[in-house]
Amino acid sequence: MLVAFSVAPAGGGSDSVADVVAEAVRVVRESGLPYETTSMFTTIEAETWDEAMDVVKRAVEAVQARSTRVSLVLKADIRPGFTDQLTAKVERIDQALGDA
Repeated sequence: MLVAFSVAPAGGGSDSVADVVAEAVRVVRESGLPYETTSMFTTIEAETWDEAMDVVKRAVEAVQARSTRVSLVLKADIRPGFTDQLTAKVERIDQALGDA
């Protein structure tokens, strides 16, 4: 399963949230799961719902430790029996465009 999520402090006094968001990304990196971080989301690939949600929960808690209010956006692609979809989905698009 793929889970794309964005977690950030909400209601703070600064436009920059990079230092706090970095704590959430640290949780993802330390999880050992395959992941990709972009400017808007971090996507993780996990075998189970519980494994994915544990990482999301700990990332939220990391932000919550530095902010009294947290914003979370989450999107999941739940497809049992499929692995390596973090890259395979992009490869299929590249093939359709003739880039691969």
